[in-house]
Amino acid sequence: MQDDGALSPHDRIAHVIEIGHLRGAVLHGLRMLAETVVIPSLLLYVGMNLFGIYAGLGAVLGWCALTVGGRWITGSRVPGTLLLTVGVLVGRTSLALVLSSVYVYLLEPIVGSILMALLFVGSAVIGRPVTARLAQDFVRLPRLLLSDRRMRRMFAQISLMWGASRILDAVMSLALLRWGIEAGLLSRGLLSTTLTLASIGLCAWWGWTRIHRIPGVRVRAKAPEEQPQT
Repeated sequence: MQDDGALSPHDRIAHVIEIGHLRGAVLHGLRMLAETVVIPSLLLYVGMNLFGIYAGLGAVLGWCALTVGGRWITGSRVPGTLLLTVGVLVGRTSLALVLSSVYVYLLEPIVGSILMALLFVGSAVIGRPVTARLAQDFVRLPRLLLSDRRMRRMFAQISLMWGASRILDAVMSLALLRWGIEAGLLSRGLLSTTLTLASIGLCAWWGWTRIHRIPGVRVRAKAPEEQPQT
């Protein structure tokens, strides 16, 4: 029986994984994380402690308008992911404002983490890890390589790791929320962000090491596009 280290017909083909503009993607992700998680949490914390709940929630709504409106005014492109994330943020902030409860604002991300964990773990269990689709936003994967059992297993492992991370985030947030709203805001703004960044780094490292163990696979940076001469 052939083990994972044995050569398969796929291994005789030089599969090239082309890495796109990772630096730009990482910076974009960090910026969106700051705009939709860290800064709103800080605004809510400061506004709530200085002026009350309504002022804190109002500051979050004002920040959402500034984040999207500023791009439109300056003519910058507004990414669809940003619109979706800001839309969710506006929805939960508005609901918290109507109900006069910051707990509503803090509970929605916890529910979201649980649903995300179910999505990632479920996709791994049925053998169609969602991470395989998400990875193609950052790297160009040959279609033939995607059918390799070792690649599918690697993506399934990453889906399980990310699902576990989201469960940990939900449990941590719920535990700190029991200590009060301020602890919940600390968890959402600082601890959840740190956990997310650490999880991304761990998943990227795991995928990188597993890919390099597959014979016949080469990783190269995407060549920069030539600029038209003027």
